[in-house]
Order: sequence, then C-alpha cells, then structure tokens
Amino acid sequence: MIRLWCTKQYLSTTLTGVTGYVALDPTHNLIVVAFRGSASIQNWVANLDIAATTTTLCSGCTAHSGFWKSWLDARKDVTGAIEKLSSANPSYKIVVTGHSLGGAIATIAAAELRNSGYTVTMYSFGAPRIANSKLSDYITKQPGGNYRITHFNDPVPNVPPIIMDFAHVSPEYYINKKNNDHVGVGDIQIFEGGKNLKGNAAWLVTDILAHLWYFNGISKCVF
Repeated sequence: MIRLWCTKQYLSTTLTGVTGYVALDPTHNLIVVAFRGSASIQNWVANLDIAATTTTLCSGCTAHSGFWKSWLDARKDVTGAIEKLSSANPSYKIVVTGHSLGGAIATIAAAELRNSGYTVTMYSFGAPRIANSKLSDYITKQPGGNYRITHFNDPVPNVPPIIMDFAHVSPEYYINKKNNDHVGVGDIQIFEGGKNLKGNAAWLVTDILAHLWYFNGISKCVF
C-alpha cells in the first residue's frame, strides 16, 4: 500500500484550471508530482490554445501555449513544495506524472525542475505533443528518464499535428494491447524519435476509449 504524506493540492481557477498535487511517498522514498487530465472548461481552453509560444527552458525552444501557461499557473506552488520536501528528504527521488493534459504539463514541469538542478523521472500517459522539435529533443536528452506511454489507437498523442512542427519526447513506450486486456511485458514496444510514425502514430482509425485505458480505467481515479 502506498501511503502519501505532506500532500499539497494546487488549483488555479483563474486561467487554466491546472490541478494536481505534490506528495511524499515514504513507502518508496519518492516525492511525487501528479497533474490531472482535462476536467474543466479552463482545461479545454488550454488544450485548444495551440499557438507556439517561447519558453525559458532552452534557447529557441517553443511549446504549446496552453500547456506552457498551465505549467506557469502551477509552477510557484509546485517548486515551493518540492524545495521543502527535497530539503527535508534529500535521499528521495522525484517523479513527475500525468495523464493526457496532465502528461503534457508533467513533461514541461520535469524539464524545468531538471534545469533547476533536480534529478527527475517523468512518466506520461496518453500525452499530446507538447513542443517544437528543439524543445522535445532537449527534454529527451535531459538526464533522469522519460517514459512517454501510449496505448493502442488512442487519438490524443497524435495532436497537435507534426505538420505544425509539434514533436514528442522520445522514446515512446507503446502498449500494443486492446482496451480491458491484461498487459504483459511483451506487450510493450519501444519506438525512438520525436516524430516517429510507428506505434500509436501508425493508426489511421482511432478510438477515444483507448485514451481512457492505461493498464486500467485511468480516468476512474480523480482527486
């Protein structure tokens, strides 16, 4: 059983509605930063704000405007909580995670936390493309580990389109298994490249229900 202590939930209702928590997991010696997927009008406004915007993560690096603004909404609370928890628990590892919109924000958050000197492992589930090729490559090369997980014919990882120079963080861990099926180690395929057209991107016919099934009914757990 995972016991979470010192949990801090953050919520912005004024702009993007970004929601999640920073928590201490003493069972596994982790500091966990989790971002929720889309669940409000503000979240969907952020999803549709697809213009490229300049970021401070690296020179010449742009990101999806809505995702970047969502991170900026949460940044002060998240970084403040991590600073306190990390100082009190220096041996704990930091994990950033999220599903869908939450996975996009988690990717950006991991990049900035790494730039601040933290070692961060990132897990995203069904995340859309978040940035231009330069920023995606930059995050890919950062130390800490990126685990971008996609499922079967989930449509969300295919937006925004590559033609607009949006790219994914690499590699992709592709679950080659239909909804409700048990997933074994042999069902996970790894594909390299921010614009690879294998794995999830190979599907022309997609299913939104595949977006809701990542090892289990991922949308059933809300906070």
